[in-house]
Amino acid sequence: MATQVSNAVYNSSFCPDYASFFGFAGAGLATIFSSIGSAYGTAKAGMGIAGMGTFRPELIMKSLIPVVMAGIVAVYGLVVSVLIAGQLEDKPYSLFSGFVHFFSGITTGLTGVASGYAIGIVGDYCVRGYGQQAKLYVSMVLILIFAEVLGLYGLIVSLIMNTKANNTTCI
Repeated sequence: MATQVSNAVYNSSFCPDYASFFGFAGAGLATIFSSIGSAYGTAKAGMGIAGMGTFRPELIMKSLIPVVMAGIVAVYGLVVSVLIAGQLEDKPYSLFSGFVHFFSGITTGLTGVASGYAIGIVGDYCVRGYGQQAKLYVSMVLILIFAEVLGLYGLIVSLIMNTKANNTTCI
C-alpha cells in the first residue's frame, strides 16, 4: 500500500494537470509563428512581383517561386502541430513531454519566421532584379533554397525532439 501511495506522489509531481498546457502551446506556436513568417514572405515577395510585373508581365509566372517557397514554411509548422496534437490525449501527460512539445513548436515556429523573412527580402529584390536582368534567375533560386532550408532545419530538429517525448513516468 505504501508503494502505491509513493508512486502516486511520484507520478503526480512529474505529471501535473497543467503539463498538457505546454503541449498545446507548442502546437499552437508552431502554426502561429510559421504562418507569420510565411505571410511576411508572401507579402514581401508579392510586392516585388507586382513591381516587376508592370514592366515585364511575361516574367510573372517564373517569378512566383518566392511565393510558393514562402507558403511551404507554413506547412512545416502545420506538420509539427499535427504531430504534437497526435500525442496529446486524455490520459496522464508528463511535464517532460509538455516541455519537449513546447520547445519543438517554438523551434519550428521561430525558424519559420526567420525563413519567411529571408524569403521575403530575397524574393522582393531578386524578382525586381530578374525583371531587369534575366541572368539573375538561377542565383535567385539558389538563394531562395538557402533561405528555405532554415525552416527545414527547424522542422528536422523539432521532429527529433518530438521523438524524445514520452509519458512513461505517468502510470
